[in-house]
Amino acid sequence: MKSMAKRSTALAAVLAGALMLQGCLVGAVVGTAGAVVGGTAKATGAVVGAGVDAVTTSDEETRAKREREQREWEREQRRCEQRQRQGRDC
Repeated sequence: MKSMAKRSTALAAVLAGALMLQGCLVGAVVGTAGAVVGGTAKATGAVVGAGVDAVTTSDEETRAKREREQREWEREQRRCEQRQRQGRDC
């Protein structure tokens, strides 16, 4: 009888331990999955952000482009005036 009680106690301890470890295991798996998904989301966000930066222009870039085009237009006007003084067409 005593050995039956020991076996029952041992079985109960093993089952209780297994149930507790399942909670830890599930928590670890969920935590790891969350970390993987979170890391993937951050990486995806970084890629999308870089893509948006690549296709959009900032105000500074737009201003620099306008100034560059203005200088090119003025340069072409000076060349045209010089050609006209020499009697040639633009």
